[in-house]
Amino acid sequence: MGLYKRGNTYWFAVMFERRRIRESLNTDNRKMAEKLYAKVLTDLVEGRYFEGTKSKNVTFDDMSKKYLERHAHSRDEHTIKKLKAFFSGYTLAEIATPLVAEYQDVRSKKVKPATVYQELSLLRRMFNVAKKRWKWVRENPVSDGDLSFSVGNKNARGRWLTPEEQANLITAATNPHWLRSLLVSALHTGMRRGELLALEWRDIDFGRMFIRIEKSKNGEKRSIPMSKTLQATLRAIRVRDISGRVFPISVRSLREAFKAALTKAEIENFKFHDLRHTFATRLVQNGVDLYKVKELLGHKSIAMTMRYAHHYPESLRSSVEVLDVCHNFATIDAMQELTHPVEPHKIR
Repeated sequence: MGLYKRGNTYWFAVMFERRRIRESLNTDNRKMAEKLYAKVLTDLVEGRYFEGTKSKNVTFDDMSKKYLERHAHSRDEHTIKKLKAFFSGYTLAEIATPLVAEYQDVRSKKVKPATVYQELSLLRRMFNVAKKRWKWVRENPVSDGDLSFSVGNKNARGRWLTPEEQANLITAATNPHWLRSLLVSALHTGMRRGELLALEWRDIDFGRMFIRIEKSKNGEKRSIPMSKTLQATLRAIRVRDISGRVFPISVRSLREAFKAALTKAEIENFKFHDLRHTFATRLVQNGVDLYKVKELLGHKSIAMTMRYAHHYPESLRSSVEVLDVCHNFATIDAMQELTHPVEPHKIR
């Protein structure tokens, strides 16, 4: 037991809590081997050794499988497939910040910044769970200060419906019979396509005029107040599907119907998700506080909502008008003298 040499490499073997531990120190230098062996003994006493061993033995595939079973949000399974294509086979100890940065560089050449951001955000969540709950790793390689993966507004679209376009689209949405109701719901709630298609009648509280979203894109619940227009639109739906869904249709059916309505209304360069942008833009243009817009959209941070701030520059006027109130009469008199100077012969 202890430090010994096998061939040209030093190894160590110890008994700890009735368990035999044998491992190579990967060096042929005696002094270096002694230092590494001393560190192993210290880590064993202080309980750090097995944490390091875990990260060397557990693979990314192990972590992703356990994460999906216990902590997955919507779309996580799809996103993990992209991560596995790169990280599969690596142990957690091997997935350090440089490797994550390499993944970021590779993906940035193929997909949009928002997609890379989504994938790295999931990777960070997975490592946080592995660190805090399972004690598999000591550090999160995606939380390194040198690794920047903020998407900012690089991927933001600035397209929304004008009032005229909105009227034309609603008028054109006559076929299928459910299309107009669905579009009104999107324009009056800002709900995502998946949220609308998953909406059930039990999620609608007509008494309190609220719609509950049980599971959103980020996995959190939220409630959206109903406008009178939306309430009337939903009440007008007489036939209810046995599934309980308000709009029991497929993504493909919606895509085809929406495309046909856009063509009929002569609206170009417009996607279904832009209805959500239209909802937010209408609110901001009418002076609704950005924090309230954030809550209605279900954004996790105000940074996501800030993209709509430039849609209502007039909202900044009240910020500078306060300066008028702050000016005292002396300042006003002084300004009047500058603009209407007294003639020299009138000064006594």
